[in-house]
Amino acid sequence: MKILLAEDEKRMNRALQEILRQEGYEVTSVENGEDALYELEGDIYDLCVLDVMMPKMNGYAVAKEARASGIRTPILMLTAKGELDDKVEGLDSGADDYLTKPFMTKELLARLRALLRRKIPTSDGSLKYEDLTLDVKNAVLKCSNGLSVRLGEKELRIIEYLIANQGHVLSREQIALKIWGYESESEYNNVEVYMSFARRKLAYVESRCEIKALRGIGYELRCRDV
Repeated sequence: MKILLAEDEKRMNRALQEILRQEGYEVTSVENGEDALYELEGDIYDLCVLDVMMPKMNGYAVAKEARASGIRTPILMLTAKGELDDKVEGLDSGADDYLTKPFMTKELLARLRALLRRKIPTSDGSLKYEDLTLDVKNAVLKCSNGLSVRLGEKELRIIEYLIANQGHVLSREQIALKIWGYESESEYNNVEVYMSFARRKLAYVESRCEIKALRGIGYELRCRDV
């Protein structure tokens, strides 16, 4: 797996390179936003770890430019800022996930694994997980038993987000930020409502997969053993 690491703080850059290489990743390192964008435009990387505060071009601008150019490489954004507005700006700019500094190595690696599970195994852009196939373009959820169902916009985005992060528990805050773009009590309520809708669609196609709620933690897509 090829990872692009964009981090201008030299000590952090070296430490992250060492961690990632020990995990078996092939790492290319850059130290400014312009170089990061240039590398991303080559579209050869499986994932990009992108710091926000960099010279020449910040991480938000890099992500926006990359997405505008049609680059779909998953982006994990690193930020020293933990404010809600910074998280929202990162997601709105095109990042797939964010991690606030300082962070634990275990969490970084878990988030990378989750993002790297996002695969497009078919030419039509579908996502697959266990007995499910999600046709993102046509908003249709299909099961290997032949049953299928059309999804509403929010159901589609929630199931897509869960499949992309299979094996990783997503908090209500992460889901609200990703799907609605901001945090409020009403959006937290919406997460629960639309999770219920998504569960009904999984039950309708008689999938072995289910959305598990972990009290006080978040939600995870799991597949029941048969």
